[in-house]
Amino acid sequence: SVDFFNRINLLYGTVCEYCTEQTCPTMSGGPKYEYHWCDGQTYKKPTALPAPNYIALLMEWVEAQINDENIFPVKVGVPFPKTFLPTVKKVLSRLFRVFVHVYIHHFDKMVALGAEAHVNTCYKHFYYFVTEYNLVDKKELEPLRDMTAKICH
Repeated sequence: SVDFFNRINLLYGTVCEYCTEQTCPTMSGGPKYEYHWCDGQTYKKPTALPAPNYIALLMEWVEAQINDENIFPVKVGVPFPKTFLPTVKKVLSRLFRVFVHVYIHHFDKMVALGAEAHVNTCYKHFYYFVTEYNLVDKKELEPLRDMTAKICH
């Protein structure tokens, strides 16, 4: 999860100047998929946000999860909590949404920046990992199904 967080954060960083409240007023993956933010604290109900705001909150939330030693223990001999697997699944499902947004709304920029091969490699690594270990629900993967069929099979 930590490695994927770092890679996806870096990938989004390459296109974030093109992802603004004006260009991306909703966090979406095309017309069929819209994501609403809910963290149970500041946003108690799922809330529609511009993509850059959603992604900033998502990255802050993921960072808080992976830095919480009660969830991700770092000391030898400290067991992982019962909430570890559900938390990892939620983290990875949410990170997948960044791939969805980048591929559907900013892939042309990735190509123009010469980052197509890199983003595809990162995506394949992520996809193979989450599908091998059943960490992201199949319906969450739907927005990139066609692209995944082309580059991962």
